Amino acid sequence: MSGHSKWATTKHKKAGIDAKRGKLFAKLIKNIEVAARTGGGDPSGNPTLYDAIQKAKKSSVPNDNIDRAVKRGAGLEAGGVDYQGITYEGYAAGGVAVLVECLTDNKNRSAMEVRTAMTRNGGSMADPGSVAYLFSRKGVVVVPKTDTADEDTVLMAVLDAGAEEVRDQGDSFEVVSEPGDLVAVRTALQDAGIDYDSAEAGFVPSVTVELDEEAAGKVFRLIDALEDCDDVQNVYANYDVSDEILEKVG
Repeated sequence: MSGHSKWATTKHKKAGIDAKRGKLFAKLIKNIEVAARTGGGDPSGNPTLYDAIQKAKKSSVPNDNIDRAVKRGAGLEAGGVDYQGITYEGYAAGGVAVLVECLTDNKNRSAMEVRTAMTRNGGSMADPGSVAYLFSRKGVVVVPKTDTADEDTVLMAVLDAGAEEVRDQGDSFEVVSEPGDLVAVRTALQDAGIDYDSAEAGFVPSVTVELDEEAAGKVFRLIDALEDCDDVQNVYANYDVSDEILEKVG
């Protein structure tokens, strides 16, 4: 997971300055719309919507875009789309397991996009359930490292809120919990005055595969291709890479 997180962080920083920024914005807006449709348009009573909005703001999505997405999702403005969630499973180089989460209004299109990205980049599709058992659904809060937010400070803040562990990811910490404790953990950080980049439920691998430079390059290319698909929201993979290899490949 650590290798995956570091790569994702690097890509996230890059996204702010390259052509993928617009695609990132579209995915974040879609998250907000779905959250508002599912749990209502009031962030104070809809933690999923609150977290989706915070993540969008951290990524510099304009407030007008965020407000319109909330209204569309809540049915207060025309133009909303009934997105459905679907998860695909597959394998990447080195036997790495891959989970692909999509939000789509056309499942056939999504399936074709994901399958094409897989086959063109050395991956293969897998039957439902083939790799999902290698992951657990967890709450994950990403906290950037600062002078006032070191590991001990973060740990003390979340210890009584249900956090299971705090993982050092280089430039940031990952606070992992059960999904049901995510709001309590995020609130504990806020109460302690600790800033965070995102708080959301995601998949954490229970077993990881160590990759060499060649395999890492192939896996990263596949993940890039999958994340470039319009309907793909999140890609999870159970690989790990050393900092040395990450630097070479990155």
